[in-house]
Amino acid sequence: MFKIDTHVHTGETSACAKTMAREAVRLYKESGYQGIIITDHYYEYYFETSKELTWERKIDQFLRGYDEASDEGKKQGLKVFMGMELRFTENPSDYLVYGITEQFLKEHKKLYTLGLKEFKKYIEKENIIIIQAHPFRKHMIVASPENIHGVEIYNGNCRHNSGNELALAYANKHSLMMSSGSDFHEPEDLARGGMVFAQEINTMGDFVNALRDRSARKLLST
Repeated sequence: MFKIDTHVHTGETSACAKTMAREAVRLYKESGYQGIIITDHYYEYYFETSKELTWERKIDQFLRGYDEASDEGKKQGLKVFMGMELRFTENPSDYLVYGITEQFLKEHKKLYTLGLKEFKKYIEKENIIIIQAHPFRKHMIVASPENIHGVEIYNGNCRHNSGNELALAYANKHSLMMSSGSDFHEPEDLARGGMVFAQEINTMGDFVNALRDRSARKLLST
């Protein structure tokens, strides 16, 4: 069995996170997880506040949390994968994006300006999946099913009412992919969600393909 948390933030990159990447890795290793996906916040304000930096340098800065976590993961025996939580300028909704690479982020600038519908078309030829995070949380706008691949049907963050039961019903109604994640920002969020697969997940491509195949054995909830 391979247990992975699909929604983890780091203090290096996400201003709202209180736990640094290396500590997060150690906590997840101790909690019996085999992998985590770093999904730090990718949005306009983060990038536009450092206008003096080149875009490549901005991405290097954005990936600090992932890089720290990846390095610690190798030491701890925990697999760490790259993702992001993307917010477009068109509205306050958030989307978990799986399958991106550092090269993709450096080559394609300011993805937050595209809007959801355009971004979905933009990634059609890539092995990238977009999952709406906590779609029924306050201030979110539920995406049209044709503009997303799936829905986070369980968000474990204990400081928000994410309407998880509504998300599950929406995913079932529209036959969308489903994910579960802790939305980890600080220690109290630890191990409050995730997914369990029968097969080992060795690369982000493995995870994306497993989501496409809907091969999760269990979606964790607390």
